[in-house]
Amino acid sequence: MSTTPTVDDEEAETESESTLATARKQLQRAATNVDVDPAIIERLKHPTRVQQVSVPLEREEGGVDVFTGYRAQHDDVRGPYKGGLRYHPEVTADECTGLSMWMTWKCAVMDLPFGGGKGGIAVDPKSLTDDERERLTRRFAEELRDVVGPTKDVPAPDMGTDAQTMAWFMDAYSMQQGETIPGVVTGKPPVIGGSYGREAAPGRSTAIITREAVDYYDRELADATVAVQGFGSVGANAARLLDDWGATVVAVSDVNGAIYDPDGLDTRAVPTHEEEPEAVLTHEAPETLSNEAVLELDVDVLIPAAVGNVITAGNADAVNADIVVEGANGPTTFAADAILAERDVAVIPDILANAGGVTVSYFEWLQDINRRTWSLERVNEELEEQMLSAWRDVRDEVDARDLTWRDAAYVVALSRVAEAKGARGLWP
Repeated sequence: MSTTPTVDDEEAETESESTLATARKQLQRAATNVDVDPAIIERLKHPTRVQQVSVPLEREEGGVDVFTGYRAQHDDVRGPYKGGLRYHPEVTADECTGLSMWMTWKCAVMDLPFGGGKGGIAVDPKSLTDDERERLTRRFAEELRDVVGPTKDVPAPDMGTDAQTMAWFMDAYSMQQGETIPGVVTGKPPVIGGSYGREAAPGRSTAIITREAVDYYDRELADATVAVQGFGSVGANAARLLDDWGATVVAVSDVNGAIYDPDGLDTRAVPTHEEEPEAVLTHEAPETLSNEAVLELDVDVLIPAAVGNVITAGNADAVNADIVVEGANGPTTFAADAILAERDVAVIPDILANAGGVTVSYFEWLQDINRRTWSLERVNEELEEQMLSAWRDVRDEVDARDLTWRDAAYVVALSRVAEAKGARGLWP
């Protein structure tokens, strides 16, 4: 692939390279494939703003701890900022900024009227009681109240947060505004304006794109073997759908390790992280493996669906899958991408594969604005249509320009964002 940097170009990259650094490298590389005003590229290297707030919490055992929260807003040229809120000890401003950039591209690839946002609190959610998590969330909502809203910035669940977190956030925001405003967040429980199918959507979209990728390379899904690293919401939903559609899922993992059966696992019998945390290894299987070993299995499709930066320059040569479909955000480093491209391993990027979450969030936003609930069947039908449309847009660029899948996705996204920037101009 002519536009992909060689491994030598990235010798200085380390596995600890920040999300922001990776996002900026990807943007710079994408710019070489699109005729875009360099001034627009320069603007897109920087977020519109990054909000940092202090979030004090009175602990149940006494005393007060003060946590740091962030909200990065990358670009809103196509619509309100959109992106998750995560609770994790390693949340930083740079991480949120890099992730917000990816959200801009993800929304543009899917042709959604949103820009990119991301945020969170640097806290270990496991260290919080349920009551503390609620009070932390409500205080965080208050600290961000001036910069979020259904026409400004619409948060959603992410790592360490869930539908209940969004319910608390929405309630706190609504109480201060003096009216119920369900559209301030997405990923809420359906009983208060959430959408059916939202939680399963990233995994469903990953499965849809996997199915299309297998077909693109002239293979039958019924003959395909699949390994999934991470059996949380994304990985489990993707694995189970692919299993239902006839693929042979040979390995799944959680934080403690993986189970492996070359004849195929019954994925619906394996407990997900949500159903029973860290219980994958309790399921009987012929063999157990490390999480690292899952990445090196000889399979047709590898789905890294756990955390970022798991495929690196150090292990990319050991990846034996023919197709990698990114279920997690940023699982492949910039240098690893180059190695896999040189080896003709197809990597379907996260900004396409797991975009079902933000797509159904868009559906939820529409339902909240119109105060009208869609059925699960309609949500899944609309998601299928949207994912296939985005897949065709990216596939056409792959075919027309001889690009990698990631470069092609960026061409689609950057072209749309740049066109909107050009139409709106720069004020003043």
